[in-house]
Amino acid sequence: MGEHSVRDAGVAGSNPVIPIYFLSIFIFTGILMKIMNERMTLTTRGSGDLINITGELFRILEHSALKIGNMTVFVSGSTAGITTFEYEPGLIKDIQDFYEKLIPSNRHYDHDDTWGDANGFSHVRATLTGPSLAIPFEKGKLLLGTWQQVVLAEFDNRPRKRQLVVQMIGE
Repeated sequence: MGEHSVRDAGVAGSNPVIPIYFLSIFIFTGILMKIMNERMTLTTRGSGDLINITGELFRILEHSALKIGNMTVFVSGSTAGITTFEYEPGLIKDIQDFYEKLIPSNRHYDHDDTWGDANGFSHVRATLTGPSLAIPFEKGKLLLGTWQQVVLAEFDNRPRKRQLVVQMIGE
């Protein structure tokens, strides 16, 4: 679908473009989408802990009774991330090794000088991974691949209690 604007985007100093198709979704369809929030609390073992949260996400979606829409999973904090991969022992080890090779935990990071907590590597790893993931769903099921699981990646250098927000928008 092409994006058509209400005005020419090339005019200097003018207002931002408002896509017509965005407005038409609400004006012409009359569909009211529900927005639901759920929270999860997980205790981690510290850096390298990769926790499969897929089953809990399926339970949350089932409990919501929504049939079609999007689920966003967000972890609060700057030293953890959300990702997907095939959750099996070999790949878990490969992912842990990858992060250690790419962003070693045993080198100095300038962040460590700021707070003295020696977790600069944790922040860099979390920045690379990202704090959230959007997953579409239809017929009440997450549209994940056969071998694709959703994973909380803990990067901090100590065990943590993590708060995850699961937000669903749909009908």
